[in-house]
Amino acid sequence: METVTTNVLIVGAGPAGLTAAALLAKYGVRALTVSRYSGTANSPRAHITNQCAMEVFRDLGIDDRVRAAAVPNEYMGNNVWATSFAGTEIARLNSWGSGTLRHADYEVSSPTEMCNIPQHVLEPILLQAAREFGAEIRFSTEAVSLTDTGDHVDAIVRERTTGAEYRVRATYVIGADGGRSTVAQQLEFPLRGEMGLGAAMNIWLEADLSQYTAHRPGTLYWMAQPGNDYWVGSGTWICVKPWTEWVLLCMYNPEDGEPDTSEEAVIERARTTIGDDSIDIRIKSVSKWQINHVIADTFSKGRVFLAGDAAHRHPPANGLGTNTSVQDSFNLAWKLAMVLRGGAGPALLDTYTQERQPVGEQVIDRAMQSVRNMLPISKALGFEPGQSAEDGWRMLDELFSGTERGAQRRRELDSAVALQNYQFNAHGVELGQRYSSTCIVDDGTDYPDSPRDEELYYQPTTHPGARIPHAWVEKGRRRVSTIDVTGHGELTLVIGENGARWADAARRVAHELGVGLRVRAIGTGCEYHDVLREWTQQREVGDDGALLVRPDHHVAWRSMAMDTDPVTALRTALATVLARSVPAHTTPPDEDLDTQDGRIPDPASVAPVVTAGI
Repeated sequence: METVTTNVLIVGAGPAGLTAAALLAKYGVRALTVSRYSGTANSPRAHITNQCAMEVFRDLGIDDRVRAAAVPNEYMGNNVWATSFAGTEIARLNSWGSGTLRHADYEVSSPTEMCNIPQHVLEPILLQAAREFGAEIRFSTEAVSLTDTGDHVDAIVRERTTGAEYRVRATYVIGADGGRSTVAQQLEFPLRGEMGLGAAMNIWLEADLSQYTAHRPGTLYWMAQPGNDYWVGSGTWICVKPWTEWVLLCMYNPEDGEPDTSEEAVIERARTTIGDDSIDIRIKSVSKWQINHVIADTFSKGRVFLAGDAAHRHPPANGLGTNTSVQDSFNLAWKLAMVLRGGAGPALLDTYTQERQPVGEQVIDRAMQSVRNMLPISKALGFEPGQSAEDGWRMLDELFSGTERGAQRRRELDSAVALQNYQFNAHGVELGQRYSSTCIVDDGTDYPDSPRDEELYYQPTTHPGARIPHAWVEKGRRRVSTIDVTGHGELTLVIGENGARWADAARRVAHELGVGLRVRAIGTGCEYHDVLREWTQQREVGDDGALLVRPDHHVAWRSMAMDTDPVTALRTALATVLARSVPAHTTPPDEDLDTQDGRIPDPASVAPVVTAGI
């Protein structure tokens, strides 16, 4: 049997797999990606793309492509509840940071914006980027079996078009093959949670609803009609392309039987929730799916790792599916690259589970709670199981009446709609992920107290484990985000105005360990000029402090001020972050590694980054 060798085998070419393929190729790692499907996603599926995922695409240099293909943020804002598009509007909520009271929170926190890009539009962009970086991706190729031998993984893969089989021998494997993961099954990853908590049908269709949506542009339109209280109504319309292409999502109870998926039946469903029989409707496809609440107890076993839906499965509430999958790969890819290069010890890979499994658990719990939080809207509308349509309309009439009971019910509806902020404006959940692991050096301080709800509001901090805060600075005449200053597959030491000794220490320690370490000076009058003093207000360290930032933008270590022995302090920190033993003190032979006249050295002269292919 033919044997193909590679450093990393990626099973699955969805958002997690394609992101991993692109990142590893960019980092110079040989990887082979296989997918049992003939190509990328053939339907919209996931669509909400948050700032954290957009920052990953920005790191890959493709955020402009994603934005160009997406529904922009300004068209996402109105979350509408109505009896139909042509019928009575019941309530509205500004979502995804679009409201006046929330927009600044989102704008000040990231150089990117959220957008609405359906999965079938996003995946080809990721695929093109991965191939531009040199990734090898084979479609119609499924993993049949995997065996972890201890020093490598043998996988038997089959070409589905020809039936031909061959062996792939990989140093590591990433299972990014979705909710029915072959990798998770083959390696017997322990999963816990519940499956089949609800059933839904997606109807992908074309219908020009501009007259009902252009004045209230949004991503989601919830149709709640008297006589149907099952999971808040008759259907949720998801914008795919303004305002002519949609997915109509309908929840149903399997105990009542499976829904009629004939074209005639689904068109009738659509007409009922549009409320205007003159609208032409063209059905593109119909699919069914289940609500799950499942998490893997560990995201890694031996040389095999899970990413995306293979590791965590949850409802689409909060729009966290693709975003979490992309972030899984961003966390894992740089670690694999550094271990394969020999710059980091294998224990660095243990931190993937330590860091991402708690995030995955947080995400599935938040999404499930958001689904439950939709039920109070149905109760506030006065809809009840078994209720006739006539009784339901009477309850709606009372809701909008001038009676005291009507006023009370409107207050209840206001509270129920406000609860949806935890689904549609959960900025802290989206952007505030914090890591704790053996390769993050805690500095003994507490995370700063947040004056606001930590799920709704992102709290920037440089505490080890947190994502480096965003601030606009200038290099020359060019505006640059602190997010852009870090990342790109490399470790970065961020110093301030009085950080010359840290820069010298970085040169020495990088030489000793044989790793790449960029030095970036951010502050007043520095290489990256903090003209607005926004970074100074957020950095939480002094002018002579330092931050060691990982390739995934998370702070791994910080020093609040200059250490009495910066070389030893940085050597110990870097060795911990890379799961390396602390080397004996050595002095580089090149005297040019010293700083002169207290100036910050040219970052380009710091120890070179190893970028050779593996």
